[in-house]
Amino acid sequence: MSGYGDFSAVYDCLTDNVEYEKRARYIHRLLQDGGVDGGLLLDLACGTGRLSCEMAKLGYEVIGVDISGEMLSVAQNNAAEQGADILFLCQPMQSLDLFGTVRGTVCTLDSINHLTDPADVKKTFAGVSLFTEPGGLFVFDVNTPYKHREILANNTFVYDANEVYCVWQNTLDPTTDTVTIDLDIFEQDEDGAYYRTQESFCERAYTQEDLTNWLEEAGFDNIKIYEELTVDEPKADAQRWFFTARKK
Repeated sequence: MSGYGDFSAVYDCLTDNVEYEKRARYIHRLLQDGGVDGGLLLDLACGTGRLSCEMAKLGYEVIGVDISGEMLSVAQNNAAEQGADILFLCQPMQSLDLFGTVRGTVCTLDSINHLTDPADVKKTFAGVSLFTEPGGLFVFDVNTPYKHREILANNTFVYDANEVYCVWQNTLDPTTDTVTIDLDIFEQDEDGAYYRTQESFCERAYTQEDLTNWLEEAGFDNIKIYEELTVDEPKADAQRWFFTARKK
């Protein structure tokens, strides 16, 4: 799994269409529906902290965890600019170690898919369960097998965003629904010249059945699955699922 070293500098630019405020309001609704409204909230694999900041605005005391020190450096700057008091910790998802328990955990933008070994997904779920209060909620999203097979697949995408140009190339392993993603990033300097950096990482799609079983093994129940940004049952061609699970 990549640490997003070079990618961290341009991540916010290339994900400007994510609509973090809208996504935060949706997650807030899911948390409220599950009985969590405020208190300590873990943003797992928080990246540059933009969702962390939005959740803080909604009244949560946020802890952001990410494996990438470069991402967390950007996150700290983002939080400072928005006046958000957020604790950021540099840790891998599957080795979570907090000082105490939280009321809820969120893990978004297919971060779980970056765990390409099922054993690591199980460790992550177990760690979240360990540090979640009884009755607390775990909210996360994943890319679906459909998206990996039909949308990402072996396709190439090009992003032209202001001073950043990115070529995104995918290679699908159909036996595991794992996509290897190779990025060529071209950034423009003050003289108008472009310089190139490269980043590579993998994402694996898992079935609803596997994810549900692993959540139950970790001590969660009342598991619900929704179409992205809705409370509707996912359609067959859904590209992203949202899960909510309650700590027993």
